Amino acid sequence: MTLDHQLLTSINALKYDFSPGKKEVADQLLHYVALINKWNRVHNLTAIRNTDEILTHHIVDSLSVLPHIKGSVLVDIGSGAGLPGIPIAIANPNWRIVLIERNQKKAAFLQQVRIELKLNNLEIFAKRAEHYQSVLKLNTIISRALSSLNDFINIAGHLCAGNDPDCRMVAMKGKYVDEQNALLPEAFLVERIVPVNVPGLNAERHLVIIKKVN
Repeated sequence: MTLDHQLLTSINALKYDFSPGKKEVADQLLHYVALINKWNRVHNLTAIRNTDEILTHHIVDSLSVLPHIKGSVLVDIGSGAGLPGIPIAIANPNWRIVLIERNQKKAAFLQQVRIELKLNNLEIFAKRAEHYQSVLKLNTIISRALSSLNDFINIAGHLCAGNDPDCRMVAMKGKYVDEQNALLPEAFLVERIVPVNVPGLNAERHLVIIKKVN
């Protein structure tokens, strides 16, 4: 199976309305994967080097959150190589996506992707997430980089404070452990835990949806 056929098969399985068109989204994503492979030869963007695994473990894994999150302004905390923010930006060109990544080499890569793929809906913030402030109402604050829900809230919870009451923090997890709830700051609670099926990936995935309470 060719890479484009593999990716299109996974995209079709997600049952999501990709407004640019599924073929257009797949072409952009494969260009993005090619850039990851190119930069991985010099910089350690991701531990995964196999292109097939990059598609399933990174690209399709990122796309799988789409039916469960809200737009149109999303912030990706600790974006690294642009995951999940860049696949989300490609799938939703009308959304505004902010990638926060303090590592300067990775941030340079994100800028290169933005330029080469002409992703005008992307903003790169190359500093600590604690320093980011938005003039826009945020719908979703997402991260797949932080293992602790408490760390996620301490780093990015301020972005929900005083914001849209519908704003949600979304933590991408493998196997979810309920005990993490006990560590949450008092002003936040786990609203729901969503099992996620990632086409082509035989592994547990969950989204932990967190809301701020008054």
